Amino acid sequence: MKGDDCPDIQHGCTADTSPRGGGSGIAITLKVGNSGISFLIAAMESQIKASLISLLDGIKRSDGAVVTREMARLDDFLAQGRSAGGLHPQLDHFLGNRSYAKALMFLGGATDIPAGACGGRPAKG
Repeated sequence: MKGDDCPDIQHGCTADTSPRGGGSGIAITLKVGNSGISFLIAAMESQIKASLISLLDGIKRSDGAVVTREMARLDDFLAQGRSAGGLHPQLDHFLGNRSYAKALMFLGGATDIPAGACGGRPAKG
């Protein structure tokens, strides 16, 4: 629907995503409030987790193409998460410092993630 056809745009009128409507073909309708952002961040976290698993597997198999692709995807997810403002600060920290194993531990619910050598710096004494 276009602006004039949607009397209550705050409560979820969908965008015209037809090829002639100028949309990309994919639409996500957000509701006003935090729940819409939380849904997007939760969906992004599942994609981040899948990308981390693929990256770590690519590293184990010495597959440079997979490593390059997944690192670029993770950088994109980090940028999107920062612009949306909903990425958990600890996950932001791990991805920003490329502590990918720790990021995967965090997304897996681990509570005993070791402190220390983030980003290649020496561990704290």
